[in-house]
Amino acid sequence: MFITFEGPDGSGKTSQIAALAKHLEQLGYSLLTTREPGGTVISDQVRRVLFDLKNTTMRPRTEILLFQASRAQLVEEVIRPKLQQGTLVLCDRYADSTLAYQGYGHRMDLVQLRTVIHFATGGLKPDLTFLLDLDVEEGLRRRARGGDWNRLDAYELTFHQRVRQGYHELAHEEPERWVIIDASQSFAQVQAVLRETVLSRLPPR
Repeated sequence: MFITFEGPDGSGKTSQIAALAKHLEQLGYSLLTTREPGGTVISDQVRRVLFDLKNTTMRPRTEILLFQASRAQLVEEVIRPKLQQGTLVLCDRYADSTLAYQGYGHRMDLVQLRTVIHFATGGLKPDLTFLLDLDVEEGLRRRARGGDWNRLDAYELTFHQRVRQGYHELAHEEPERWVIIDASQSFAQVQAVLRETVLSRLPPR
């Protein structure tokens, strides 16, 4: 089973995934956690270029193609082989991030983006996607407090508002795949929803 986690930086995805993974491992599930962009030696190099605050002249098309390059490597080297082995894969961001950030955020053509994404992933789609939804300004405040500010965080507020709206539109298009969680709740409340939802879709151990 392939599970992805989407939402703004600052919504708590990384820490929530770690807690969920620990719980599932304790229950006896074989799993892998990974992230985008990154997850392989090559993909991590691309990540550094994408997020470097010095790269302010990067154009949206360049940004799109770099994300797909990182994604293609991760899918072929890590995600697809693990899924074929029967391993549960939890991924911090995936293709929906491209549609939300570069599609809705940068207002790039969604049809073209979906074609490029399909090429990069070989058509691999998640079985389940969580949207950890959070007010845009609160998410940016959390990011600033965390000290891990990157080039995409630095986009204007309206960009991030379009991204959030884009996520909701994507979830509306595929309600059977998406589960929206209010990330302003306590850590324990969010984690409880994650655990309940995932375990309801997995075979018991």
